[in-house]
Amino acid sequence: MRLSRSLSISSLSGLPLWKEESLPVQDLLLFEVSWEVTNKVGGIYTVIQTKAKITVDEWGENYIMMGPYYEHNFKTQVEKCEPPNQAIKAAMDSLINNGSQLTDQLQDKPNVIAHFHEWQAGTGLLLSHFRKIPLATIFTTHATLLGRYLCAGNADFYNNLDKFNIDREAGERQIYHRYCLERAAVHCAHVFTTVSQITAVEANHMLHRQPDVVTPNGLNVRKFSAMHEFQNLHSMNKAKIQEFVRGHFYGHLDFDLEKTLFFFIAGRYEFSNKGADLFLESLSRLNYLLRVHKSDVTVVVFFIMPAKTNNFNVESLKGQAVRKQLWDTAQFVKEKFGKRLYESLLRGEIPDMSKILDRDDFTIMKRAIYGTQRHSLPPVTTHNMLDDSTDPILSNIRRIGLFNGRNDRVKIVFHPEFLSSTSPLLPMDYEEFVRGCHLGVFPSYYEPWGYTPGECTVMGIPSVTTNLSGFGCFMEEHVSDPSEYGIYIVDRRFRSADESCNQLTQFMFSFCQQSRRQRIIQRNRTERLSDLLDWRYLGRFYMYARHLALSRSFPSEFKMDHLNITQGFRYPRPSSVPPSPSASLHSTPHHSDEEDDDTYDEEEEAERDRQNIKAPFTLGAEPEGKSKQPLENGK
Repeated sequence: MRLSRSLSISSLSGLPLWKEESLPVQDLLLFEVSWEVTNKVGGIYTVIQTKAKITVDEWGENYIMMGPYYEHNFKTQVEKCEPPNQAIKAAMDSLINNGSQLTDQLQDKPNVIAHFHEWQAGTGLLLSHFRKIPLATIFTTHATLLGRYLCAGNADFYNNLDKFNIDREAGERQIYHRYCLERAAVHCAHVFTTVSQITAVEANHMLHRQPDVVTPNGLNVRKFSAMHEFQNLHSMNKAKIQEFVRGHFYGHLDFDLEKTLFFFIAGRYEFSNKGADLFLESLSRLNYLLRVHKSDVTVVVFFIMPAKTNNFNVESLKGQAVRKQLWDTAQFVKEKFGKRLYESLLRGEIPDMSKILDRDDFTIMKRAIYGTQRHSLPPVTTHNMLDDSTDPILSNIRRIGLFNGRNDRVKIVFHPEFLSSTSPLLPMDYEEFVRGCHLGVFPSYYEPWGYTPGECTVMGIPSVTTNLSGFGCFMEEHVSDPSEYGIYIVDRRFRSADESCNQLTQFMFSFCQQSRRQRIIQRNRTERLSDLLDWRYLGRFYMYARHLALSRSFPSEFKMDHLNITQGFRYPRPSSVPPSPSASLHSTPHHSDEEDDDTYDEEEEAERDRQNIKAPFTLGAEPEGKSKQPLENGK
């Protein structure tokens, strides 16, 4: 039996998508095992959840996920039903009664593929291997266990990958038993995969096996029938953020909201790993550049990272109350004004504008204005922090001196809680908030993949990432000039921290110099990259890993033909788009919002991209023995 594939072309995106034809899924069972099946801990939950649809489309009822049983998760995320496969039902009954392995019930058919994620699921892989159970096994590490610990301890990780004494480092951190489990699972699996090229390099040093396949993380991309639809969502949600800013900065709202850009960073509160330290230092330098060049652009930066708090702070709540009171006052006066104007026009008179508002109206407005007076600066955080004096973000804000002063062109809002549409301060869910921002900034030091910039991309929002994140490496491989498509990649691997900080500063300063039209064009190009992150495209790498596992575990039944599986596509640099402003430190004229460029045509450029997509290399047939697929970029 041979494994072969055919390609079909999607009329929507122009990207080749997999179409299952000759893989006999009716004779196979696929098990996917993870601690995060219906149990959200981190990003693996998102991987499994978003990938489920295309996997079910391929495998149907022969796809089974296994994870820990938690009563609450079972009730809210799982629909209880009887197994359609009688062999599985018999195995489950046997397991409930006295314990069993499924293959006893299946006999020789169907063959089973078992895919294990991370070290927590590695026990099942090891037991299957040592008991010689006939399974095709795949093990995926999303980040090595020791790598996480070393980076969390602020080690110079990537410059010392080949110098660490792995056993000693694991022992000193009291994780040696878990490290051994992870490493054993890696070496016992028929196929070993990681989620990115940068993690492949890490795994090769930490676990001493080079991955066979890189399986990038994808998303379910929701495409709009018209290009302007996602732009309208940006405008609508930007207005919601503007309302929050009006309240938070009441009494100091001396900047033009129409010339205000919203940047943000979000994720787990890993101060150094997520690059918050580099981001804050870059914001200080950006503030200096904007002031020196007398820019009329203001940047409001949101830090959305959960930390220990006891409640919203009073000043933040008061700001939103003052904003609402001003709005109510304006509506009350407007209603009286409109009624008097209407009555005057009915009488056929042009109203006397000096009399259309009476003394009471002016008194009400004066009181409202007096209520906006503020004798303190707008707070840099929205909550009462439990560890205010030692909190890393607040400590660095004190160091760089960004306290939301009137002369600061960069304002900071630290929201130490995940967003919710029921919040009394910022009533938006995360997707709405991202769509309303102008730029996501994620200058991570340790990020095996990085869903946050990917989520920005599929929503058409430009983002900053690094060449130490899986997402950044993926975009460098697929896009000729990522910055022209709204993906700014900071070099944190081959530059010093100070050089990386300057590069990030220049990216942000250049972005601030763009005109409104340039930002709209860039968002169009960014959204077009979402095809690259769709599971319909990225699912092929998981399919290839399953092929490889079957050919290695059942070589007499499954052989690998040469597969024309394109490992990547490469978007060329846009030729017709207006160039971005120079990142030079020298002053450049600010582009007006009214300027246009007659050479730009969105549909024409999109079609050119589809025609010029190139497949730089292909994956060949399975080599003799158990040799490993080389890493194309070596990084």
